[in-house]
Amino acid sequence: MGFSRIVPLALAAFVFANTASTVGAQVKIGVVDLQRAINETEDGRQAKRRLTKLFEQRQQKLDAAQGSLKSQKESIERQQDVLSEEALKKKVEKYQEDLMALQTEYVDYQRELSTKEAELTKKILDRMQAILRRIGQTDGYTLIVEANEGGIVWVPSNLDLTDVLIQRYNAQAKKSGGGKKK
Repeated sequence: MGFSRIVPLALAAFVFANTASTVGAQVKIGVVDLQRAINETEDGRQAKRRLTKLFEQRQQKLDAAQGSLKSQKESIERQQDVLSEEALKKKVEKYQEDLMALQTEYVDYQRELSTKEAELTKKILDRMQAILRRIGQTDGYTLIVEANEGGIVWVPSNLDLTDVLIQRYNAQAKKSGGGKKK
């Protein structure tokens, strides 16, 4: 278990111990799987479709460039016995430049996809956090933790707020015009 997983558990234990002992009140802890919630909301599905489409477009470009590189390499291999040393050297250098350009393009596409994913999910997460705050306040939760970040292995279903979050998020999105295809 890494340090990043121990800190949330330690924080939860600290809050639990201090709240229970100082207030003497009932402690109520909820758990939510935000990744599942994102994947199961209409906005999350729409974001995933947009990312998949972008990925497929970028992959097609990469595949075409890779096919061109493969042809270039095969051409060099076929001609290596008949080309002059200088001509062969130029073709190999050009191939290496094209290969490096493809690798750079791949890294750029990965960065672009990560940025786009963060951009698309930030709005969803912000809305989910607001909904979770309201759930926490209205339903009397002392603490709501993210299941995947806190190292939680199991939780009773009555403390898992993921389904409630998904339902409320989708209802709110319908009211505000979210969740529509763009």
